[in-house]
Amino acid sequence: MIIRTGRRRTTAVLLALTAFLLPTAASATAPAPTRRELPEPPPEPVVRVELAELTVADPHPMTGYTREKFPHWVKQYGTCDTREVVLARDGEDVTQDSLCRAVTGTWTSRYDGRLLTAASQVDIDHMVPLANAWRSGADTWDTPTRRAFANDLDNSQLIAVSAASNRAKADKSPADWRPTDQTYWCTYARAWTHIKSLYKLNVTAPEADSLNEMLDTCPL
Repeated sequence: MIIRTGRRRTTAVLLALTAFLLPTAASATAPAPTRRELPEPPPEPVVRVELAELTVADPHPMTGYTREKFPHWVKQYGTCDTREVVLARDGEDVTQDSLCRAVTGTWTSRYDGRLLTAASQVDIDHMVPLANAWRSGADTWDTPTRRAFANDLDNSQLIAVSAASNRAKADKSPADWRPTDQTYWCTYARAWTHIKSLYKLNVTAPEADSLNEMLDTCPL
């Protein structure tokens, strides 16, 4: 009896520990991303130099363009794709389920200042839109380069914003669209210019003029 009781107790303890240490599908969370802040673009003086060195050219034709030529929201680790990594990075108090989907959290859209309280309200915007990149030189890239561009977490290319601001921006350049929150113009122009410089993309003359105007808003 003593031996059997001991075995029962040992089994019960092991089962309890197993239940405690192995989270259920509802409570499991994905690994936290290593980058917790949107990558900061270079300071304004550096970006001015980058802008001056960009090739000014007319837009390339959209012939052959599709978003599928820029494979995006690829897996970054485990079940976490690029979108979920950015949601976790750019939000506050973000929790994720076992499939890495954001289930709670808040996000402040830097384009328009809106507070978003559900992941369904959030779009992940490509700072330099895919179609704009195509018109600026990405039409000559191979697929691995386009994939890297569309999922770039190392630079200021991806940002969580309101769906409304992302739809308003679409594939427009700064010549045709700017964030409604003017306090973000400096960062926006720095990020846009730096991405174009990194990927050796062209700018149009009106685009360059608009970027210079937004850079004028940077603190001295």
